[in-house]
Amino acid sequence: MNEILFLIEEAHEGGYTARALSESIFTEADDLAGLHQKVRDAVHCHFDEGLSPEKIKLLQYSKEVIVE
Repeated sequence: MNEILFLIEEAHEGGYTARALSESIFTEADDLAGLHQKVRDAVHCHFDEGLSPEKIKLLQYSKEVIVE
C-alpha cells in the first residue's frame, strides 16, 4: 500500500476525529496537531513492520448550515 486517506471531522463534543477510508482505523484528539500525531501512531500500530503506507493523506471535512 502506497498511501492511506483519512477523513477529518470536527467532533460534536469538541476536538477532531479521523477515520481511515480503506482500513478500520479511527482516532480522535483535542486539536489538529494532536490528531496528526495520533493518526501517525494509529497507522504504525495497525500495520505490521515494513508494511505501513508511505504517505498518510488527510481530508478535512467541515459542515456548514445556512439558515434563512
